[in-house]
Amino acid sequence: MFSITVRDHIMIAHSFRGEVFGPAQALHGATFLVDATFRRERLDEDNIVVDIGLATRELGAIVAELNYRNLDDEPDFEGVNTSTEFLCQVIADRLAERVHRGGLGEGAQGLAGITVTLHESHVAWASYERAL
Repeated sequence: MFSITVRDHIMIAHSFRGEVFGPAQALHGATFLVDATFRRERLDEDNIVVDIGLATRELGAIVAELNYRNLDDEPDFEGVNTSTEFLCQVIADRLAERVHRGGLGEGAQGLAGITVTLHESHVAWASYERAL
């Protein structure tokens, strides 16, 4: 399996419901490094996994939709604990939509999957992997 990864970052605010979250139940900020990894079994006719420029552009557009937002105020996330794991899935699903719509070029139709990893710090991160 071949893969490439592109990176961006995001700064959000949010709060959580549930005792398991302790002090994070209060409104707080988070800054994440966002890695999007694209996978395929065989390279395309240009010997690449996906156009890295298009992958970077599309990840940046998705991150821009969330950046500097209080996720508690976003209608899409009403009543949802926007955990790191959950946000990984949101970003991966939005990338998959863009792949299917052609936003990453025709060659991206041969992708097998996407993994999105959000790094909360140098010692903690979460990922979500999905097939295409």
